[in-house]
Amino acid sequence: MRTYLWIALLLAIAGTTWAQPPLELIRYLQNPEPQITLRPKITTVWMLIQADRIASHGYPVETHEVTTEDGYVVTLFRIPYSHKLQNQNEYRPIVLIQHGLFSCSDAWMSVGPNDGIGFNLADAGYDVWFGNARGNTYSRKHISRSTNHPYFWRFSWHEIANYDITAMIDYALATNGQGQKAIHYVGHSQGTTVFFALMSSQPEYNAKIKTAHMLAPVAFMSNMSDKLVRTLAPYFGHHNTYSAFFDNQEFVPHNDLFSKLLYNACAPHSKLHGLCTSIAYMVEGPENNVNMTALPIMIESHPAGASTNQICHYMQEQQSGCFCLYDHGPKKNMELYGQDTPPDYPLEKITSEVHLWYSDNDSMAAVEDVERLAAKLPNRIMHHMEDPTWAHGDFALHKRVKAEINDPILEIMNKYEKNM
Repeated sequence: MRTYLWIALLLAIAGTTWAQPPLELIRYLQNPEPQITLRPKITTVWMLIQADRIASHGYPVETHEVTTEDGYVVTLFRIPYSHKLQNQNEYRPIVLIQHGLFSCSDAWMSVGPNDGIGFNLADAGYDVWFGNARGNTYSRKHISRSTNHPYFWRFSWHEIANYDITAMIDYALATNGQGQKAIHYVGHSQGTTVFFALMSSQPEYNAKIKTAHMLAPVAFMSNMSDKLVRTLAPYFGHHNTYSAFFDNQEFVPHNDLFSKLLYNACAPHSKLHGLCTSIAYMVEGPENNVNMTALPIMIESHPAGASTNQICHYMQEQQSGCFCLYDHGPKKNMELYGQDTPPDYPLEKITSEVHLWYSDNDSMAAVEDVERLAAKLPNRIMHHMEDPTWAHGDFALHKRVKAEINDPILEIMNKYEKNM
């Protein structure tokens, strides 16, 4: 999900002389507000806030910390059953819901219990799990590394796919306790990218997927129209001096003061509400699409943290026109991949049932790129949004997200379960 931080990044670059590496940009990224005390991101308080957002609507909630094979500790929040159905002793199919770039599980709570897909699924009898990728607010632990060490941030969405998502799937299956062998999956933006990366890299995991729902699917990026990415990608989308200065870092520490200002500006009766609606357009799309009551929660909890390598990896995709592994440069590529360029993900190995939900007004997932992706997937179903204004963030925050996205997904899942 794009944020005001992209704008800050572009402005910083605009004032940089390109004859030299963008040292001013790097200094800005490392310490954007030296006079402001930054809020620490991994605290019990933050986890309690997330849990309270679920519990405040009457739903049971659990917090689970899972250690990945490479030592990261990622957090999952779970709605194990519905308080409305009291179905804790009944069969409850598992659903894993995964957020996008710069985001976290809070994104799915922001629209409330009536429109939030997690709440809707719980009330339909599902065992709902919300994932948090390494490096975000809820997943900032490692068994041996501190977040202050650059090695903590030495990962891209490839590692999120092959370590975090595998750990989440396996843990949810084991914890459910009903002997289930597969789950349903819902991902938005980067949450779709990691699915494609995992299922093509470790195709045995296709057997653990019942249905997969890709909201604003991002794999190929040649035709994407986002101006910020297209401006920055020629510099950071290649293995060069610029990307070398940019990699293995947390992308912009959370600015507590700015977050509080925006949170208050977005309050329903704020005199500055016009500012908030302008931000909504920059971040998500047309103002009249966005559930504005959700925006204060989004601003309070976003951006949620990421590695600069995730950004570089996407920019590499945009520049190369390929959906491929991370480009470390010819020498290291040869060591890791046995060739001097990164190999493509073998998308034809994704055999699970994949539903692609896409739209015309998505600046990150262009229709042409989604269609190119679809042509490589052997078992895909296309869902084109009829609304021509439907934007990238609308798949999570649109006023009609329940009717246009949640209910159709639930219908597909229910049909699958009925036919089992």
